[in-house]
Amino acid sequence: MTKPTASGSVSSFADLPELYAELTATTPFEASFGDPIPLSIAEPHDEPAEHLMPEPIAAQAECAGVVASIFDLFNDTRMEPLAPEIAWGFVNSFHFVAGKLERREDDLADRIRDMARRLEPGEVFTKELEDTQLECQSTAEQRAAVEAMRDYAGLMYRTYTGKPWSPARGSRASQVTSASQISALDFLRARYERRQERYDPKGPIVVVSGPSEWHDWQILWNRLDQIKARIPNLVLVTTGQRLGFDASAASWASQRGVPCIGFGLYGRGDGKAFKRNRQIADLMPVEAIICEGSGIQAGLYDLFNPQHGHRVPTHVFMKADQSADVPVKRKRSYIAA
Repeated sequence: MTKPTASGSVSSFADLPELYAELTATTPFEASFGDPIPLSIAEPHDEPAEHLMPEPIAAQAECAGVVASIFDLFNDTRMEPLAPEIAWGFVNSFHFVAGKLERREDDLADRIRDMARRLEPGEVFTKELEDTQLECQSTAEQRAAVEAMRDYAGLMYRTYTGKPWSPARGSRASQVTSASQISALDFLRARYERRQERYDPKGPIVVVSGPSEWHDWQILWNRLDQIKARIPNLVLVTTGQRLGFDASAASWASQRGVPCIGFGLYGRGDGKAFKRNRQIADLMPVEAIICEGSGIQAGLYDLFNPQHGHRVPTHVFMKADQSADVPVKRKRSYIAA
């Protein structure tokens, strides 16, 4: 496979088949598609039945193929600038469906919790409880499969655009589920613990913040790799910008399998940036990378390096530290996966 250039790009479309081969049959697809529960309830109010799942390799190949087809079709045409937007929407459709499934899963879990509190004798109640639990498990299985497809399609989006896919709003969390027959209360307890892990990752916090105008991703990735070598289980926190320094850090996290939390500016009124910085500081990070930017970065640096109190080891980059910006034609601007 052609090695990435200094700009992080892959040389041509010819490299993509090898990329597909490298990533074929990844663990999430095997786990989500390859070991389905024996019986499932595919739609609400259906009776339990044997339903097949798509083949893991086929599901992965189709996700890659659809994203690739969008860019191949528009390449070298006046439609080429629209390809990233359409590909983003394709990935987001998986995210939208996964969100619907998760909400349905939550509703079913609440129903199981209520039924477990008021256990009643009799076959009718027992059958209803078992079916509700199976429907919840089936929905969780569907959600995991859709999330696996979303994440892989998102990886292909990053391969073509050089930018990590992220939803317009909300979180993007996934998990790999395995099927088993368990009691209602044990199922709820295990499900709660898995949900906490997805949305509240544990590990030492490393903060990254910088301006939206930043092109030298390699210098940042090198420093993050050095930190990860010392702190393998780190959780990355950024100031949530979708371009530049923060986006490069998020792309690194996506490739390295590191949880990444984006602290955007939420709500209205003055002082949002200060409040956000204080929330980040309250996480008690163990290390930080800050690039010369605006008052946001200056404020974080002051919080991390006070005269008295908790100090955070901080790596500082100046804009002048970047290598020369070498423009790369859009259609060849692929970040190697």
